[in-house]
Amino acid sequence: MRELSQQLEALVESGQQTVYCRLVQTRGSTPQKPGATMLIYPDGSQAGTLGGGCVEAEVKRTALTCLEENRARIAKFQLDHDYGWDDGLICGGHMQILIQPIIDDGSRSYIGQLCQLLNAAPGFTEVIHYDIEIEEETPTVLLFDEQQQLQASLGPGGSDLEQEACKHLVPLQGRPRPYQRDGLAFLPLVERCQLVIVGGGHIGQAVSNMAVHLEFDVTVIDDRESIISSERFPYVRQRIAGDIEQILPDLKITPHTYCLIVTRGHNHDQRALYHLADRGARYVGLIGSRRKIKLIFDDLLDAGISREALNKVHAPLGINIGSQTVSEIAVSICAELVSHRNRDGFIPGRPDGVELPA
Repeated sequence: MRELSQQLEALVESGQQTVYCRLVQTRGSTPQKPGATMLIYPDGSQAGTLGGGCVEAEVKRTALTCLEENRARIAKFQLDHDYGWDDGLICGGHMQILIQPIIDDGSRSYIGQLCQLLNAAPGFTEVIHYDIEIEEETPTVLLFDEQQQLQASLGPGGSDLEQEACKHLVPLQGRPRPYQRDGLAFLPLVERCQLVIVGGGHIGQAVSNMAVHLEFDVTVIDDRESIISSERFPYVRQRIAGDIEQILPDLKITPHTYCLIVTRGHNHDQRALYHLADRGARYVGLIGSRRKIKLIFDDLLDAGISREALNKVHAPLGINIGSQTVSEIAVSICAELVSHRNRDGFIPGRPDGVELPA
């Protein structure tokens, strides 16, 4: 949804009509999973995607009918012969999609509140109540902030529905995926993880360019201002030039922060890890050979960094895919970051950590 924030804000400011489509539930093989969002405009154009050729044309036809009638509904789409046969895109599953016209003051107010949470909050949860067996039922949509406080609603639901939804809300700190409970669909949008890359060389640049498209907010740090220029890092949120001994101690690190140490040398790596190993980051990764990592860990133990903190460092860095080129190394690193983020710390094929001295 975050990629549509500008379009959503424009809807509130311009008064333009559109249809807000949200993938609520899937079963079987589908091109997208719950939480995918698409906006459909009266001329048939769109922003965002629900998965491409399998189903989007039919969603548009349904959405434009709902726009004309100013009627929200949950529509069910079976991905079989009816959609995509000519293109060979038969997925076989089914999708239930919230189709919500944005026309009147109530629906526009809801989108306005959603935009505020997108811009200012670490996350929120949309809760959708519907009965797929009742075609004419109008769904109710509830919007809860990260503190599980109701901020906006659309539809006929009342306080009883709000209380029922509150019973099943999962704290966003656990980064929950979309889930279903007692006839309610929960679509959490969790805080984007910050990725701090220490080192703006070839690998740092390649990882950065890939990670921004994987929904990480990237900060890159290097003592060479020319290395972290806007030309080399056009998409990152923040570029910081200076001595890492001065920058890292004051850098904000949260339980959602990923730290990647890919500097140009052993000494720089060691200095960076000294300041990041025990700061409470969600992930700290260090590039290099096992021998180099062992030497750095030994020195940091002598410098007072705890064995427990070093045992949590992911090193050597990256999933083993036989990487040789810079681009391949970046793929292996980003695959590790995504797996760790999306699978609660699990990384497939992860080798054992460096064995520290007893």
